[in-house]
Amino acid sequence: MTEASTADTPLKKLVGDKTARALADKLDLHTAGDLVYHFPRRYDERGEHTDIRSLEVGEDVTVLGQVRQATVRPMRQRRGNLLEVTVGDGSGGVLTLTFFGNQAWRSRELTPGRWGLFAGKVTEFRGKRQLNGPEYVLLGDGPADGEVAASGEIEEFAGALIPVYPAAAAVPTWTIARCVRVVLDTFTPPDDPLPATVRATRNLVGLGTALREIHRPSTKEELFRARRRLKWDEAFAVQLTLVQRKHRAADRPARARPRTEAGVLTTFDERLPYELTAGQRAVGDEIAADLATAHPMHRLLQGEVGSGKTVCALRAMLQVVDAGGQAALLAPTEVLAAQHHRGILGLLGPLGRPGELDGDPAGTGVALVTGSLGAAARRQALDEVASGRAGIVVGTHALLYEGVEFADLGLVVVDEQHRFGVEQRDALRAKAEQPPHVLVMTATPIPRTVAMTVYGDLEVSTLSQLPRGRSPIASHVVPASEKPAFLERAWRRLREEVAAGHQAYVVCPRIGEDSSSPEEAAAEVDESGRRPPLAVLDVAPLLADGPLHGLRIGVLHGRLPADEKDAVMRAFAAGDLDVLVATTVIEVGVDVPNSTVMIVLDADRFGVSQLHQLRGRVGRGSAAGLCLLVTEAGEGSSARERLDAVASTTDGFRLAELDLEQRREGDVLGATQSGRRSHLRLLSLLRDADLIRDARAEAIALVEEDPDLLRHPALAASVAALVDEERAEYLEKG
Repeated sequence: MTEASTADTPLKKLVGDKTARALADKLDLHTAGDLVYHFPRRYDERGEHTDIRSLEVGEDVTVLGQVRQATVRPMRQRRGNLLEVTVGDGSGGVLTLTFFGNQAWRSRELTPGRWGLFAGKVTEFRGKRQLNGPEYVLLGDGPADGEVAASGEIEEFAGALIPVYPAAAAVPTWTIARCVRVVLDTFTPPDDPLPATVRATRNLVGLGTALREIHRPSTKEELFRARRRLKWDEAFAVQLTLVQRKHRAADRPARARPRTEAGVLTTFDERLPYELTAGQRAVGDEIAADLATAHPMHRLLQGEVGSGKTVCALRAMLQVVDAGGQAALLAPTEVLAAQHHRGILGLLGPLGRPGELDGDPAGTGVALVTGSLGAAARRQALDEVASGRAGIVVGTHALLYEGVEFADLGLVVVDEQHRFGVEQRDALRAKAEQPPHVLVMTATPIPRTVAMTVYGDLEVSTLSQLPRGRSPIASHVVPASEKPAFLERAWRRLREEVAAGHQAYVVCPRIGEDSSSPEEAAAEVDESGRRPPLAVLDVAPLLADGPLHGLRIGVLHGRLPADEKDAVMRAFAAGDLDVLVATTVIEVGVDVPNSTVMIVLDADRFGVSQLHQLRGRVGRGSAAGLCLLVTEAGEGSSARERLDAVASTTDGFRLAELDLEQRREGDVLGATQSGRRSHLRLLSLLRDADLIRDARAEAIALVEEDPDLLRHPALAASVAALVDEERAEYLEKG
């Protein structure tokens, strides 16, 4: 009698040493539980088509297709024959399989009418999609004249629904399917961790049933039920983690910082030269109420580029200052920190200079603390922070370390979604007697399910209304390869804006190296025949000698020393430079209202959110903005479609959904750098919004009854397994 296996049983005991080694080395699968939770990526149906026309060159694919024709012909350049097999998908798409060398014998099994699964890397030759020397398994429903796959492998695909697994060259999908069958034959599923009341209320199948049906579905309906149950496990684990954290945070004490009637904030509001939008007032009321409670605020403030988040954050900081505390604004870069410092001083006016001749004694000091400060300036800034004379302190994350002592830190504002981990939070607590209030700002709109899942422990405020006076931004794709004249026109358009007294950005994907000449860098190609991304250090001199000759050009990138970065930004802001050639260091927060045009080179190398952020750097003044997205991506390619979508709308929330559609959704929850699999195997943040909402409601109800899940030990263990320490730390950030 075969011994039963459990989730912890090593695979080598079940599938043999050689196969177990391949599964471990190629797919990081070590135990029966690892394999059982390695779900099919899709299901093919014999007679249904795999859309061959949608395959991308360079993609590793497994295609279900039917053999149309097999042709053997001698090779011209070398000895032997070439076997070409044409495979169809039932919808008009055609794929060529090529087998080099003397493999004509394969034509005896690859006969017209046979269905099979074919796995390999997509290439293109003379306009035809093909797989060179693919692995394949034939399905046993055609004439069996010649060698076919082992009967055990055929058995994996005997059902109507054919599972196709995430695979590797050394471990094709049919090998995984055979191993899954072997494991399931002896597998004893763990006790179901989901409370029976939740299963009944939400009509969810048991865990054992779900794990069997997802691999060997008896019907489409049973497959749907299995997937729904396993998605629930993923959503519930994440939501329990977040709701528990929110529950614990609500129990922590913090010093209340209620608004006072007479103070810096009231004076600031009275002197503000424009009227706050209705959205800014509403968000301000939400933040003010949070600050007035004796528990630490954890709020996410999201809003479009230019929606006025900084003013909302400054008003919150002034409320804390009025209540006797200090506020720290943390920026991701020194360039942005310096700009925030200048911007806050500009907004406060005399209120930010209480000790100076033209200052208002009722105001508060504003200190800048960065790593590049000189010794004397640093000592002065640190003294102002420690004494409390500086009510507002601006800097990078170095503020949390490096001997910076606060008199009474009451609020931390984190700019641009740079989320805190455990280490930074501990450093924060060390700066304050009690945990400070925290406000996280982002200009990248976040779809509702992402906010619910990634920021589920934060309250969310949204600014959807742009302040009056913001100018429209027109965006266009410039297909440089297809229409070189369009690129020439783009440079002329930039010169026209400069001639009209405005300024421009040219953005490149990378910095570049001084070692190679611009011509050499442009001539390089990678293994796929694609040249490297254009670089600032290569492009700037080419522009200066070419289409932008005679214009005042500056260069900005992350490798410049901090004082040089600041000098370049000051020169650009002052109008001493016409064009800034930069990397994405300008992506967030850079505010030069006179900039009206941006040209993004190799725009297809940037993500949707990045492009939206970059575009927000122009049109910040009274003149309209123009963003030109230059690309060599061909018409109809996914990269081109992405750029067309960005050009078609300035609705950041629509673009955020598009961005989510095009990314692997597990990345949203922090796929680790070590290459480990994301635990979001099935859950779609885009398509499963209702399920995530329901899981959150159940998590809230359960945590209210049993905050530490002491009465549900199996569930607590399941949550710990799905949201391991590394991912829990990622979710802890914020």
